[in-house]
Amino acid sequence: MTERSSASSILLATGGLITLATAMGIGRFVYTPILPFMQEALDLTPPQAGLIASANFLGYLLGALAASKSHLPGDRRLWFLSALGVSAATTAAMGLVDEMAPFLLLRFVSGVASAFALIFSAAYILEALTQAGRGKLSALFFAGVGVGIVVSSLLVSALAAFGGSWSSLWLASGLLSFVALIAVIRLVPARKTVQAAAPPVRREGKRDTRLIALIIAYGLFGFGYVITATFISTMVRSDPLLQPIEPYVWLTVGVAAAPSVAFWGWMGRRIGNDRSFVVACLVQAFGVALSVLSTDLVAVLLAAALLGGTFMGLTALGLMHARSLSQGDPRRSLGLMTAAFGLGQVIGPGFAGYTHDLTGSFTAPSLVAAGLLVVAAGLGLKARA
Repeated sequence: MTERSSASSILLATGGLITLATAMGIGRFVYTPILPFMQEALDLTPPQAGLIASANFLGYLLGALAASKSHLPGDRRLWFLSALGVSAATTAAMGLVDEMAPFLLLRFVSGVASAFALIFSAAYILEALTQAGRGKLSALFFAGVGVGIVVSSLLVSALAAFGGSWSSLWLASGLLSFVALIAVIRLVPARKTVQAAAPPVRREGKRDTRLIALIIAYGLFGFGYVITATFISTMVRSDPLLQPIEPYVWLTVGVAAAPSVAFWGWMGRRIGNDRSFVVACLVQAFGVALSVLSTDLVAVLLAAALLGGTFMGLTALGLMHARSLSQGDPRRSLGLMTAAFGLGQVIGPGFAGYTHDLTGSFTAPSLVAAGLLVVAAGLGLKARA
């Protein structure tokens, strides 16, 4: 490989990193650090906050299923660049409205856009890296989610320190997303793609019970992580003892998430993706429980690190293990995994919001989530290869 082609691959992977940082780290997850400011200014109740989060996750679920269809026409690069534009526009537009109906619509559309950006950028960029013999750079690509969380956390904290309103936080996040889109256009050039031959169709026998167990476990993981991922900043702000770490808690999630795919990929090669999935579920369950059972500043930051350090790794491990268990076309199994995960994400925030109304805190729903992550680990043992 020439030095020039090596540099080109690194630039391409960097473009992918910025894509995921924009569509996922900002477009999908910036709601978490902005939410406490919205609740304070707009008197949003926890059920309303959960409903807005669920609208985004529902959009992501439907977008992921739609983007996975093989018959969608057009250029993959154009698809994910267009999705990035929609993500930036809907993010900025959140700062221009103040009622539930437009909030729900904008977050739903943003969820669809983030799914399209993820799937089409992965198809376009990872394929190019593989063809160039630089497949290991995929870890740089997936680090984008954590990097986006870090950048958006720093942006929100900085603007809030200077008295920025909740609407200005959304507008600034949208503006940053448009700047990122320009960078991606420059870093990810158009190229000729070779249509891969369709894989031979294998007859799919009776569905493996291990795969069924893994699909259920993946859905429980979607529920288990999303409550903390949605409300951790709100939880910290509502507790006077924890308020000093509010600017750092979501930042910690992002810092831990950035290298997590590479770490869990290494773990998967050492002990297997199936065992790694079980370990990661248990680690995340401990982090989710710790986030509500302790008011120690270091313990809560540790909980944030455990959440960030596992949720992207679990996403990758689950999909890789499902692929290995598939008897027929793996797209069907991956589609079922995506649907189960998305369903868990949709249910989680609403459940947490309404349970908060009944109990006065996020402790009960978070402990339910931790318990279901333990169940997911148990199912993961049944799904071992």
